[in-house]
Amino acid sequence: MNDATSGQAPPVINIKKYANRRLYNTATSSYVTLDNLAEMVKTGTDFIVTDAKTGEDLTRSVLTQIIVEQEGKGQSLLPIKFLRQIIGFYDDSLGGVLPRYLEMSMESFAQNESNMRKLMQDAFKGMFPSQRMEEIGKQNLALFESAMKMFNPFGTMTRPQANSAPQPGRPEASIDVQSLKAELESLQAKIDRLARDR
Repeated sequence: MNDATSGQAPPVINIKKYANRRLYNTATSSYVTLDNLAEMVKTGTDFIVTDAKTGEDLTRSVLTQIIVEQEGKGQSLLPIKFLRQIIGFYDDSLGGVLPRYLEMSMESFAQNESNMRKLMQDAFKGMFPSQRMEEIGKQNLALFESAMKMFNPFGTMTRPQANSAPQPGRPEASIDVQSLKAELESLQAKIDRLARDR
C-alpha cells in the first residue's frame, strides 16, 4: 500500500553531507546539488540534512545556503532593511519571539499566495482582479505593521549604548512578557480571521 492510498505522509528524506561538501540523497542513492534541494523544497518534498560522519542536523545551515545562492542569481526576495532587522535581533531579548512570528507571517502569506494565483488565472479570462489584489496587499501590510509595533514596544525610543550607564532617577525600560504574549495572540487571531475570509 503506497502513501497516497494509506493517507500517511511520505517519509522525510535524509540527505547526507560529506566532508567534501557533497550531498547524498539516501532515497535515490545519488548525489545532489543545492539546486536539486531547492527544487525539492518547491515541490513540497520534506528532507533533513545530516552530517554523514556525526549525524548532526545541518538542515538549517543548508537551507540558508540555498537562500544565499538563490539571492545571488538575481531574484532578490529579501530586502536589505529586512536583513538588517533580522541581524539586529540576534542576541536580543525579543529574538526568541521572532521565529514564531515569521512562521505565522509566512503561513498567512502562503494562504494569500494561493488566492493571488487564482486571481491571476481569472485575469487571463478577462477579469482583472486589481481591486481584490490591492485588498490582499493591504491586509499583508497591516499584519507586518502590527508586527513591527509589537517588536518595537517603546515607539521611537532608542536602545541604550552598550557602554552608557543608566541615568540617575530614570529606570531602565523592561519588557512586559505578558503584553508580548497578548500581542502574539491578537496577531494570530487576525491571521485566523484572514484565513477564514478566504
